[in-house]
Amino acid sequence: MRPGTLTQLLKISLIVVVAIAVAGCASRGASSISEDGPGFFLGVWHGMIAPFAFIGHIFDDSIAVYASPNSGGWYDFGFLLGVGALSSGTTNAASR
Repeated sequence: MRPGTLTQLLKISLIVVVAIAVAGCASRGASSISEDGPGFFLGVWHGMIAPFAFIGHIFDDSIAVYASPNSGGWYDFGFLLGVGALSSGTTNAASR
């Protein structure tokens, strides 16, 4: 095996382990922070971990990608900002 192949295999393994660990942070159900459920800031967080939560959801149905019941428009806006922040960072890194 060439040294470059081993390095790439280690990088991919590390990414998979980190993705699974972050997916464990996803939760389902209402938050104890607000009576209306998750709001703007939890929407941002859930948007940022959405790809990892999706991977976790494939293996465990108790992991949700999107919180339902939430506070409505502000949660949705935060979720979109979180997904956008994550996707713009990966796009910039890929263009280099």
